[in-house]
Amino acid sequence: MGTGFFVHHRNILAVKRVEFLSDRMSYLVLRGQWINIIVLNVHAPSAEKSDNSKDRFYVELEKVSYNFPKYHTKILLGDFNAKVGRENIFKLTTGNVSPYKDNNDNRFRIINFATSKNLIVKSTMLPPHRNFCKYT
Repeated sequence: MGTGFFVHHRNILAVKRVEFLSDRMSYLVLRGQWINIIVLNVHAPSAEKSDNSKDRFYVELEKVSYNFPKYHTKILLGDFNAKVGRENIFKLTTGNVSPYKDNNDNRFRIINFATSKNLIVKSTMLPPHRNFCKYT
């Protein structure tokens, strides 16, 4: 387990900072033309893990994302171990192209976090592909 980044040699000079916050979270700050770009890479606890470990992860994620400067562009990526279905109630946050018909407990956690930060879950908004192309 762990998170990290591959940076192409042409972009290495744009890297201003790399922080490994825990075995589940790291971020990279890139110098952009006008503003910095923060890429936060996460690996959430799986659905089988305890609620306590999942709660700790999302508390840490909330704290880290809160401390980022407001004016930087932020990209959150990684594995949230969530099966997000196609419920109409979440359509603005999740879209309706999810490969999953069922859900798991982690879906509420990622949907709540995304909604609170005005984010969207892009992996569920991909144009139609064959289902095996939608899984990680």
